[in-house]
Amino acid sequence: MKKIRCAIYTRKSSEEGLEQDFNSLDAQREACAAYILSQASEGWSLLPELYDDGGISGGTLERPALQRLLADVDAGRIDIIVVYKVDRLTRSLLDFAKLVETFDDAEVSFVSVTQSFNTTNSMGRLTLNMLLSFAQFEREVTAERIRDKLAASKAKGMWMGGIPPLGYEPDGRSLKIVDEHAALIRDIYARYLQVGNVRILAEELLREGIRVPERTLTTGKSIGGGAFTRGQIYKILSNPIYRGKIAHKDEVFEGQHEALIDEDTFEYAQMKLAEKRHRRSTRNERSSALLAGLLFDEDGQVLQPVHTTKPVPGKPESASRRYRYYIQPSEPRGEGSNRPPALRIPACEIEPLVRKELKALFDKPLTLIERAKFDVPASLLPTIEVQCGRMASDLVRNGRNIVRQVLHKVTVYPDRLVLTLARSGIARLLELPSGCSGSEHLEHAVTARLKRSGLAVRLIQADGTSAGATTPDMALVKLIHQARSWWDKLAQGDIRIAELARAEDVTASYMTRVVRLAFLTPDMVDTILVGNTPADLTAERLLKASAITSDWVKQREELLLV
Repeated sequence: MKKIRCAIYTRKSSEEGLEQDFNSLDAQREACAAYILSQASEGWSLLPELYDDGGISGGTLERPALQRLLADVDAGRIDIIVVYKVDRLTRSLLDFAKLVETFDDAEVSFVSVTQSFNTTNSMGRLTLNMLLSFAQFEREVTAERIRDKLAASKAKGMWMGGIPPLGYEPDGRSLKIVDEHAALIRDIYARYLQVGNVRILAEELLREGIRVPERTLTTGKSIGGGAFTRGQIYKILSNPIYRGKIAHKDEVFEGQHEALIDEDTFEYAQMKLAEKRHRRSTRNERSSALLAGLLFDEDGQVLQPVHTTKPVPGKPESASRRYRYYIQPSEPRGEGSNRPPALRIPACEIEPLVRKELKALFDKPLTLIERAKFDVPASLLPTIEVQCGRMASDLVRNGRNIVRQVLHKVTVYPDRLVLTLARSGIARLLELPSGCSGSEHLEHAVTARLKRSGLAVRLIQADGTSAGATTPDMALVKLIHQARSWWDKLAQGDIRIAELARAEDVTASYMTRVVRLAFLTPDMVDTILVGNTPADLTAERLLKASAITSDWVKQREELLLV
């Protein structure tokens, strides 16, 4: 019988009575130990480690014993956590959902001995899912109320908080002009209308020593003091607050505050910005590469997007297929050089992997907030969960805009990829308040070793499959289908291979190499159809194979590398 390792967690909010020989923690542990003993026939076994938090509130997860417990859960040392009551684990619904997420990832169950709460069986899991469903419903209803309240208030032109734009300070539910800073904002607009270029304007302000004024927020936090960035200038030039408006999503309402920039000046600035955007988007259309400018090798060199067009085997010369790559800038290697060949990574390998990893991050909003160290109020969590769900859904389809906003860069190492995420981009997508504190960048490592396959480099995951092989290789699938279709016609005996090749507009040699694939083992065909093939098993390799043996065992050894 499999041994099931059980850990008991106990907690007491106050320190009163802890000095006694037999206190509340001892009583909780005794009840839990008795329950574990009653399940001995199921293989339950009590671990000797003690996880006792005395005199600590259940409203926080920052408890020494709980942190040790979670560390042991992550290390795979625990199968079941036993508590006297669920509120011994936490009193916060948010923290409870977060702990459940952690337990699920580690495949750990938990049991409350006095509340018939046991996630080791189907009824306990049903109870948990019902509880979490009601909690999710409550969060979504709360989020809807918050969004409706926010929309109604902004429609009335009210200022709904956050960091006030430079040139204003909060005045109740409105904004009041700060004359000293307002003069700088008007100067920035005037300079932009004169030079017509944000980059030149930023350089001009830097040369003249004009910096972002230092301000102290109502929270006591100080901001500003640095040089104006292009992003800050773009935001100033496009912010409708400066013309006396309040924006909410795609709508703009008349604000209750005084305009700082007159209507004509603001509209003229928008026209010039739109002209620049049009020129920039026209240039960007020429490069559709998802990771253009974001992909780097371990030496910090950017990998350039390129494409090549190759003829389709067995088809007329006019039939071609486009292949996209990210390549490393090559240097002359010289005779006898030990320098490895330049990297050449197929776009179909790395782009799906990056989208998949970003989706996994957005699928766990609580973990994402913690890793990014965002300081957000609990009232915003329902909205954040909804936004994360949308981001994850968009990344399944394409999510180009999300990738470009979230990624600061992707660094390719021989044994891993490191995704450096822009905290500001995540905050913007999740519509977080401007004052949320957190680290500037977040690093996310992905295990994927580089393996050279011809001129290109494949990204191989821990299970040996290609990083881009989350879906079937359609080139392989089409080859299998074509092979069986042609073999069915040839097997009838009414036509020879040369005649069929002419009818299908391919060469007899190509048809011969394709038809051999009709004799692949059934399990190999299944592997191709579900997309779990080794990275080396490509359509090109199958077609170039000198012969495909009829011995199924040898087929597996030669092609699936078992």
